[in-house]
Parts: sequence; structure tokens; C-alpha cells
Amino acid sequence: MTTLTVTTRGQVTFRKDVLQHLGIKPGEKIELDKLPDGRVTLRAARPSGSIDGFLGLLAGKSSKVATLDEINQAASDGWAGKA
Repeated sequence: MTTLTVTTRGQVTFRKDVLQHLGIKPGEKIELDKLPDGRVTLRAARPSGSIDGFLGLLAGKSSKVATLDEINQAASDGWAGKA
């Protein structure tokens, strides 16, 4: 069990091993859920993506337009480890 000290401002600092266990890096967020019995659960906050965000990810990065056959070939090469 890890014991944390609360500062006069109500803040706590998590030890590096705890953050590594949670997979949290500097600048990332933590989710905390309060349970009815006074306990809490803590986990790394993972942003949920949307299809719109995914589709716009590479917008404007290239002027090349791939055909469906080229896309299918690239996907197949990637799965086969040829990429």
C-alpha cells in the first residue's frame, strides 16, 4: 500500500511507481470515481475518439489521392508485414 501526504492546499503528489503502474505520463489526466463506502477508484483518463476526429487526422497532409485498390493493397501489405 502506498501512503500519500495531503498538503495544506489539499494536494497530493503520486509517486513515480504509482504513475507508471497506471500508465500516466506528465500532462495526462486521471479519472477518480467516488464510491458510496468512502473509497475511490483511480485510473488514467483515456480520451475517446470520434470517427470525425479519425477521418480528419490526416486532412491536408498530402495532395495524393489513393484509389480503393491502392488502399486495399496497402492494408493487405501492412497486415502481411510488408509495409
